[in-house]
Amino acid sequence: MLTISVATTADDDLVQAFARLIPQLSRSSPPPDAGTLQTILDSEASTLLVATDDDGTILGSMTLAMFRIPTGLRAWIEDVVVDEAARGKGVGRALNVKALEIAEEAGCRTVDLTSRPSREAANRLYQRLGFVERETNVYRYSFSD
Repeated sequence: MLTISVATTADDDLVQAFARLIPQLSRSSPPPDAGTLQTILDSEASTLLVATDDDGTILGSMTLAMFRIPTGLRAWIEDVVVDEAARGKGVGRALNVKALEIAEEAGCRTVDLTSRPSREAANRLYQRLGFVERETNVYRYSFSD
């Protein structure tokens, strides 16, 4: 059975899960340590969701960021990652459904996300869930290290 829950404590299991999951998401970002994870968990703007199996093994995670702007309460889904061994088993879908439920209950007007075109399975999932591709430009400004 799959359980989706809101992470509340940066314990060893969570830190170890992120040490395993983040390299599957990004080659350029190091896994967060316990302090960084706890800062995320303590933030009013972010909700860290984790998917666990019956044994309590974390199979995937995502961050739901919610923030108020002049046009309403908005939300973004960020850093969705499902362990390679658990892909294709509904983990990503369950995480997204829970995030959408939380955002709707909070009163968000929209939920946005981005996904690389090469992530074909993820893009199909988002479309099946009702996400619609927007005609927009996404820009990034990077600060030098």
